[in-house]
Amino acid sequence: MGKHVMQNLRAIFYFLLLVTAAFSAGAEPFSVGDVEAFEGTQVSGFLEVPAGTDAGSKIPITVIHGATPGPVLALLAGVHGYEYPPITALQSIRSEIDPTLLRGTVILVHVANLPSFLGRTIYYSPVDGKNLNRMFPGDPEGTLSQRIAHQITTKVIDQADYLIDLHSGDGNEALRPYVYMPVTGDTVFDQKIKGMAVAFGLDHIVIDTGPQYASGPSLFSDQTALVRGIPAITTETGQSGSNDPHWSELAKSGIWNVLRHLRMVPGVEVPNLGITWLTDYQVVKSPASGIFKPATKDGYTVTKGALLGVLVDFFGNEITKIRAPFSGVINYVISTPPVTKGEPVAMMSKIQGH
Repeated sequence: MGKHVMQNLRAIFYFLLLVTAAFSAGAEPFSVGDVEAFEGTQVSGFLEVPAGTDAGSKIPITVIHGATPGPVLALLAGVHGYEYPPITALQSIRSEIDPTLLRGTVILVHVANLPSFLGRTIYYSPVDGKNLNRMFPGDPEGTLSQRIAHQITTKVIDQADYLIDLHSGDGNEALRPYVYMPVTGDTVFDQKIKGMAVAFGLDHIVIDTGPQYASGPSLFSDQTALVRGIPAITTETGQSGSNDPHWSELAKSGIWNVLRHLRMVPGVEVPNLGITWLTDYQVVKSPASGIFKPATKDGYTVTKGALLGVLVDFFGNEITKIRAPFSGVINYVISTPPVTKGEPVAMMSKIQGH
C-alpha cells in the first residue's frame, strides 16, 4: 500500500474519531435507570426494583427521546394492575411516535405494578397487600409497593415536566370515563393543569380541590408530581377490567391530543367541546363486608337519597340499603358482588352550577 494511501486512511480515521467525540460530547442520552436513549431514538427496557423485605420486581418502560429539545412528558400506566386499557394504549403509542419528529421526551411506564398485573388483582398488590396509588413517594427500605413507588418517583416523576397517570375502571368498577383535574390555587400552574385536562378530550372532568400534600406522604402519583411543581392529571378510560379497543382508543387519542397541546408533535390540538364539569366528588364506602347488588349504573344522574344498591350478607340477608348522599352523577359503581368494609361501592360528583 502506498505512502499517500496510508496517510489518507490515517486522516480519515482521525476525522471520524473527532466527529464521534464531538457527537458524544454534544448529545448526552436521556436516562431512566439503565434505559438510555439518544436524541431521535427510542429504547425500551426495565427499571429494576431490588428485593428487600420481600421479593423484587421490575417495571417495563420506554424512553422516546426526541430529535429536538422540549418538555418531558411522563405517561404512567398499570399502577392498578387490573386496569388494562391504558397499558394497551401505551403499547400503541410506543409504536406510533416518531422520535425524529418528536420535540422533547416521552417516558412510557407500561406497567407500574407488574405483580398486580400478572396476579390479576384489583387495588392491592398480591405481594404486600398494599395499594400502590397510596404509597407515593415511596420508601427504598419499605415493602415492594413502597419500593416501586420510590423508583417511579425518583427515576420518572422527578425528571418530568408533565405527568399523566392513566387509569380505568378496575376489575370491579363500572365507570364512565372522566379526568381528575387538580386545583392548587396557583393560577398560572392551574392553567397548565387545565390545559392538559381539557386536551385529553374526555367530556366529563372532575375538579379535584383535595389537599395538595405540602408535608407528609403525597400518597398519589399525581399529588407527588404537583408538590414538585409538575402539572399532573389522572385519567379514567374503561370499566370492569375490560380491554375493549374502545377504551384503549380513548386513552390513546387523549395522549396524542396532549402531545399536540404541548407542541411535542406536529399537528393542531383538537378542541374539546361540551365538557360537563363536576365538583365535590365523594366515594361512597361499604359499611360492612358482604355482597353488593347495584341499583344504578355508571353515568346515571340521581337525586339525593336515591338507591345506589343493596348490601346483603353471604346468605343473601339484607344488611342495609345504600343511598346517594346528594344529587349528582354516578362516576362509577361496583359491578361485581364482593365488597369489603370500608371499600368503595360507588363514586358520585355534583354537576358544577347545580
